[in-house]
Amino acid sequence: MPPPPLTPPTPPAGLRATARIHAVADGRGGTALPLLAGEGPLALRRTRSSSGAEAGVMLVGAMTAPLGGDHLTVEATAGPGARLALASAAATLALPGRSGEPARYDVHLTLEDGASLRWLPEPLVSVRGSDLRVRTRVRVAPTARLVLREEQVLGRTGEAPGLLRSRLTVERGGRPLLDQELACGPGAPGGWDGPAGLAGYRALGQLLVVDPAFAAQPPAAAVLGEFAAVTPLAGPAVLVTALAADALRVRELLDAACRTYGW
Repeated sequence: MPPPPLTPPTPPAGLRATARIHAVADGRGGTALPLLAGEGPLALRRTRSSSGAEAGVMLVGAMTAPLGGDHLTVEATAGPGARLALASAAATLALPGRSGEPARYDVHLTLEDGASLRWLPEPLVSVRGSDLRVRTRVRVAPTARLVLREEQVLGRTGEAPGLLRSRLTVERGGRPLLDQELACGPGAPGGWDGPAGLAGYRALGQLLVVDPAFAAQPPAAAVLGEFAAVTPLAGPAVLVTALAADALRVRELLDAACRTYGW
């Protein structure tokens, strides 16, 4: 008898979209963008930066995402001597989807020799019923500089959060510099909301600055306000973490830290 007909594979649920950015030094003291390509909800717009040597790119949400089952990726490379500033136009809302599958949001940043990159997106809001996994991976050359900010808001006003799992890994010169993971909301390990975790606060953020200049003058450990701290890392880098009742206060703390440790 003839073999049974092949069953076509089930397509993955949710949206797949990638934004790709490549910055290079233009040889005239500025930065060019030979690759600037977005898909689906990840639209990219070139913007004016505060420095003529720096290329600015704005990530604009062209549609609602990420929903459950979506997989979004941002890939950015700053070539040798390039200066790149990346930002987003609005907060990102993690929303539940019909499939019940988690959503994924990946960010891959690469900084080559002498490059500088600032990744300063608006906050990520974990909406009730959502399930989002965020993974940020950064590779930094020994002579490169990085400013990276992450902010999370657990639920909209008066709303319980969804499940948020976030991991940040940074390598400098091929060696680990930082590897940390955060899990909050329903389904996260017990105690995430207690005194040893977030202590009931619903907004949190961190600022990572990697700068070769810190090798000669490393920042000192410090406390900024009631729930914010400056932690020098085992390398030319510093990590500032903050908790607050709302996103505005977290931004104020991280902006002040950026003025002190960034550029």
